[in-house]
Amino acid sequence: MGEKINMNMIAAVDANWAIGRNGQLLVRIPNDHKHFRTETMGKVVVYGRKTLQTFPQGMPLEGRTNVILSRQPGYQVKGAVVVSSLEELFDKLKAYPRGDVYVIGGESVYHQLLPYCHRIHITRIDHSYEADAYFPDLDKDPEWEITADSDEQTYFDIAYTFLRYDRKKKCCASQCDGI
Repeated sequence: MGEKINMNMIAAVDANWAIGRNGQLLVRIPNDHKHFRTETMGKVVVYGRKTLQTFPQGMPLEGRTNVILSRQPGYQVKGAVVVSSLEELFDKLKAYPRGDVYVIGGESVYHQLLPYCHRIHITRIDHSYEADAYFPDLDKDPEWEITADSDEQTYFDIAYTFLRYDRKKKCCASQCDGI
């Protein structure tokens, strides 16, 4: 499938690694949105069809190259590239600089693409919410380590921290061979 792709992920998770409920974020923290925008502006963002539906007016994000992974045949979105398989995704991503690709959700896309990522930006919210969508628990995964963290911040009564996880080995699992 070509040369290796160094993808990043970015997500906001609660104390139980939850990311959403009923197709929505658990909480909206302005500084988290600013952090997301700063990290992804001018880059490639990869996400699923359901995540697109949560964006304002269901439109792709401005100032970024939007790549949507969807199993829905014939699915098209103005202003975005739509792919229907990982092979097609990796082929499209060859055109972009290494490290400029950010996986931004949702749950199934995070789980599918985790083996191909080398860095993950997490906003860790110190609260447990009712949820039905989860990010992989990186603290229980020996392949990942925290390499940067911010001081605790608050938004009203919500405490959160920005964390950066890096994969301990240069490249992922055997699935990464040839990508």
